[in-house]
Amino acid sequence: MKPADIRKMTAEELDKAEADARKEIFNLRRKALTGQLEKPSQIRLLRKDIARIETEKTARAQKADK
Repeated sequence: MKPADIRKMTAEELDKAEADARKEIFNLRRKALTGQLEKPSQIRLLRKDIARIETEKTARAQKADK
């Protein structure tokens, strides 16, 4: 997910995207344990997406406080 796409999302969409990414990471980790994961890099990409979403949430919260 690109940062520009994240900036365009509403707060509800950000929450949903974060929850979906966390569920997907959980599923990918289970696949990794059973040896079914084909692309281990997917986990890293999802972690970065979550970080981008959390960064945008923090930026919006700080902007609202001013």
